[in-house]
Amino acid sequence: MNIAAWSIIISEIAFWIVILMGLITRYILNREKLGFVLLALTPVIDCILLVVTSIDLHRGSTATTAHALAAIYIAVSLVFGKSMIHWADERFRYLVTKEGSKPVRKQGIEFAKHYFKSWIKHVIAFLIGAGILFGLITYIDDPTRTEALSSVLQIWSIVLGFDFIITVTYFIWPRKAKV
Repeated sequence: MNIAAWSIIISEIAFWIVILMGLITRYILNREKLGFVLLALTPVIDCILLVVTSIDLHRGSTATTAHALAAIYIAVSLVFGKSMIHWADERFRYLVTKEGSKPVRKQGIEFAKHYFKSWIKHVIAFLIGAGILFGLITYIDDPTRTEALSSVLQIWSIVLGFDFIITVTYFIWPRKAKV
């Protein structure tokens, strides 16, 4: 595995460790401000990943799928990070500290609207990630070294289209409550 692949793995692990540390600090140690600071560190992990992969490419590495995934990881983390932290916070509070109400599973048109909002976030993440990938492709300016970046961008475009189709189906066939 190359440096970009290891960077992604380490970043993902660090992301969830920082979130877990923030939640433990907030709810178990009752240090709400320190917990908030730890949770706010998650974008720093993204910046480190961006720097590491950029340096790797600058030094002459041929871009791999791992480099492209780093751009996707950064974009998804930026756009979905707050909602992922909220999701983890809500469940941690309920399951570990036994505080708050049980998280409600959305259904019907409410779920369809929620999924549509997530699709809009997916579009925003795509635009950010595509911008990063296009920036790397332009910076390297060597199609033979950036072929993987272009390929992943094409695949992500298809995935975004499929995600839209799935979104529409939830409006046509709303998700029913589990009995």
